[in-house]
Amino acid sequence: MTKTNLPLDADRLWTDVMALADITDPARPYTRRSFTALFLEGRAWLARRFAEAGLVTHIDAAGNLIGRLEGSNPALGVIAIGSHSDTVPAGGRFDGIAGVATGLEIVRALREAGLRPQHTIEVIDFLAEEPSEYGLSCIGSRGISGWLDAKMLDMTGPGGEKLRDALRRVGGDPDRLEQAKRSDIRAYLELHIEQGVVLESQSLDVGIVTSIVGIRRFEIIFQGEADHAGATPMALRHDALVPAAQTVASVRRIADLLAAEGSGYFVATVGILDVDPSASNIVPGRCRLVVDARTTAPELMQRFTELIDQESAAYATASRVSRASFTLLSDGPPTMCDANLRASLRRGGRDLGLGDIDLPSGAGHDAVFMSRICPSAMVFIPCRAGKSHAPEEWADREAIAAGAAVIYQAVRELDQALS
Repeated sequence: MTKTNLPLDADRLWTDVMALADITDPARPYTRRSFTALFLEGRAWLARRFAEAGLVTHIDAAGNLIGRLEGSNPALGVIAIGSHSDTVPAGGRFDGIAGVATGLEIVRALREAGLRPQHTIEVIDFLAEEPSEYGLSCIGSRGISGWLDAKMLDMTGPGGEKLRDALRRVGGDPDRLEQAKRSDIRAYLELHIEQGVVLESQSLDVGIVTSIVGIRRFEIIFQGEADHAGATPMALRHDALVPAAQTVASVRRIADLLAAEGSGYFVATVGILDVDPSASNIVPGRCRLVVDARTTAPELMQRFTELIDQESAAYATASRVSRASFTLLSDGPPTMCDANLRASLRRGGRDLGLGDIDLPSGAGHDAVFMSRICPSAMVFIPCRAGKSHAPEEWADREAIAAGAAVIYQAVRELDQALS
């Protein structure tokens, strides 16, 4: 449907999304990885736009860029709107970006309507929502919620830099993380592309997110011995890639079985497989893989982890290599979105004449960690063919504006209801 009654500037919102997306690695559009020079360039652009909209901006100790519009009664606390500006490699123009631009446009629309909210409004660009080069995702929202610990800060990137040093490099302060933890946020709202096909296939405008999957990532390292690929007899090899390949197959097989049980949403992926040395004429001496598993049912996650632990250890023994480590990198339980905020979002959409549906999220979001310190909810908007984390990712101008308008309506309602 054509949305002509929206209380914000759809063209200005679209221009912001496109401008931020254009700050990209030209060799791999659309790429703006956290902690890189391009990421900092995007952050500087955002900070300028925040300031032009009348927001007071700063970077907190957890590395989050925050724009703040002081309310008429600051004692009431904060209504926060946000997402992230970093991308996966060759990721897309809308994932995260549309959510940050939505918060910015809502503030501008409020000011242009002559409305000064009672609550302080904050627009937050969370640091490194996507999995970073340090092996951790949602770094900024972990920090705001108090879930970024010393062990995580000691994680290292490919060049040996520790996360704590990278955090300092982008304006955070790992020595004062307690200052980033918040207790004054009364509600958190986030817009995001669906990353699925439900809304598009049913010609619906918005999805009101019911829950967000729990995500567990763990690393498995197999250590064998590098040898000549031609001169080493098969019976004398200690090939680290063999048990790794068998483990990859087990991840798929076990995930298929758990998903088919019907007791909850379950998916699992091996997205990282590092072979060392990586040469056609060398028997691999070391292999590292990272497993990403997601579910709405904690009991499925536990069973999956135990089975992969058992099977990967058995594969190592059978291949005459050692399983050097089985390490939990990150773990987050499933999250329910706040029922009152969901109801407010639904009312906002219906007041605008938009079609909606309840949807679970199979992807992780900063809202997971925000929900640990305040009521949180999300709005999904359609994306073409469900494509995401790819250059083909696309959301229409009208779809982004409609989702942003739903959050705008909810912010106005919550500003009165939470008083």
